[in-house]
Amino acid sequence: MYKKERKSWMKHLDFTILDIICLELAYALSYFMRFGRKNEFLNEEYQRLAVVLILIDICVVFFGESYKSILRRKNTQEFKHVVVHATIIVAGMMVYGYWTRQSDFSRQIFLMFWGLSMIFEFVGRSGLKNFIKKKMMNDRNLSAMIVVTTDELVESCLKEFENLPYREFAVHGVVVVDAMRKGEIIRGIPVVANADDFFEYVKNNVVDEVFINGNTIASSQALADDLLEMGVTVHFNLVHASKLMPNKVIEQCGNYMVLTSSMCIATPRQLFFKRLMDIVGGFVGLVIAGIATIIFAPIIKKQSPGPIFFSQIRVGKNGRKFRFYKFRSMNVNAEEQKKELMGQNEMSGLMFKMEDDPRVFPVGRFMRKFSIDELPQFWNILKGDMSLVGTRPPTEEEFAGYEARHRARLGIKPGLTGMWQVSGRSDITDFEEVVQLDTYYITNWSLALDIKILFKTIQVVVTGKGSK
Repeated sequence: MYKKERKSWMKHLDFTILDIICLELAYALSYFMRFGRKNEFLNEEYQRLAVVLILIDICVVFFGESYKSILRRKNTQEFKHVVVHATIIVAGMMVYGYWTRQSDFSRQIFLMFWGLSMIFEFVGRSGLKNFIKKKMMNDRNLSAMIVVTTDELVESCLKEFENLPYREFAVHGVVVVDAMRKGEIIRGIPVVANADDFFEYVKNNVVDEVFINGNTIASSQALADDLLEMGVTVHFNLVHASKLMPNKVIEQCGNYMVLTSSMCIATPRQLFFKRLMDIVGGFVGLVIAGIATIIFAPIIKKQSPGPIFFSQIRVGKNGRKFRFYKFRSMNVNAEEQKKELMGQNEMSGLMFKMEDDPRVFPVGRFMRKFSIDELPQFWNILKGDMSLVGTRPPTEEEFAGYEARHRARLGIKPGLTGMWQVSGRSDITDFEEVVQLDTYYITNWSLALDIKILFKTIQVVVTGKGSK
């Protein structure tokens, strides 16, 4: 899933909220400096002006370009913008006072507010920009991008990505398609693959996005199609782009204008609400998991000595590995026993499912029937490794056997539930059908679909349908 860049005034909602807070603080401080504590902001007209102040600021942001290139501005440029912004706000407040004729607003308040708002806004914006910059300096917070280009353009292309003050991606490697340069370091970036082993690299490593740059790259359409089939987002330099795939947007990638295509393109607002659902659901789920721990922990210990929880490294979004938690429902040596039971695997493909699995002890069978063993994964959801709805994360062993098309399942965060779980779970015995269901979910994703799957999940869990 690719996060579409905001194109409207809402792009910098964080700075909008910050400015409103700074303006209100400056206004309140100006009021108390003028009237003191004895007159505790009781004048209705001044209270009304505090609300009008917010509306004026929103109008200035909406109709102006207050935050254009704000992340790239130097301090002197930022201060100039702050002066202009504060001056327009004060002018708007004075016009409001003149039109309403409700009272003679204190000119001292306007003057103090003008000065304080400039100081507060400048300090606030500078602080937020420094916070964002530090956050973006950490590659863990950035999308992993691979640059695909030609030998002629590789130096200039990588130079464009150097020293970007703010970015949402980190260049993890470069592929030179018309020269054998694998293993070299170009401008501090490793050449991670050649043209012939590029897809193998993508399959086995964390790759969120690929930037394609070069007018001599052969079969760009086929390259993009193959990457999209693997669930990777593709950016084309517009200078070299032509007719491409569906689900595409034009945006900026560093200093390049690119045509971006992905299996699913979501707006920041959609992703915000999806994450909000995860956080709320995660907290509620952890409470339920805590109650379940009190009930089932002693039974697990009695029936199968060993740890209460089972943890395992799983493969998440675009190859990221994380520790995955469940209530233990099998014997402690279940992984070793699995090798002996592979001949009885009822799934065709890269997953293991078996009815009446001898590794499962009695209460474990009950927990698995009603998905109680999955409750500790709400901790994974709160941490951000997983989502309420997504695709189930494979084990490292399963992932190692993936073909290129299977990687598309990892194009989004793994989920506690998903299309497979509400479509039959263990009743589905063909791994390719699981891949088809997951691919359908990703390409047709919406918040409404997530909510629909959550309600269906409740029904499936209560009835125990499709569990083994």
